[in-house]
Amino acid sequence: MNVTELLANLQAQHDETAARAGELRDQIQRLTAALAETEARLADLATTAKVIAELAPAGGDPDPPETNTAYQAIVNAFNQHPDQAFRARELHELLGMPTDEASVNITRSRLGRLTRQGFLIQPGRGCYQKRT
Repeated sequence: MNVTELLANLQAQHDETAARAGELRDQIQRLTAALAETEARLADLATTAKVIAELAPAGGDPDPPETNTAYQAIVNAFNQHPDQAFRARELHELLGMPTDEASVNITRSRLGRLTRQGFLIQPGRGCYQKRT
């Protein structure tokens, strides 16, 4: 091998290595940008968790949803008066619930569901009583 061939071989290896170094620099730039985006997302998530923790009520379990409370009040009323039949509006008056038509209609739906579940019976149209 002469000096010219040796220099050409060295130049070819230099060019290949320089190209590989360029590819690695590009990859480092892409990874650096992805890392910055990911770290920003982590910071946003940490801030969100902190805000939620500060706004969440202290203590253990959250309050039960209103619908469960309403169902429980209805069931309790029928348990306290097992032999009495109620209409939805009468039940609202007994429980001190609002007697507007929309609220009473919601209770009618709840009474229908309790009837389908077998807890209540309908001794007459619009009347509900605890199944004995």
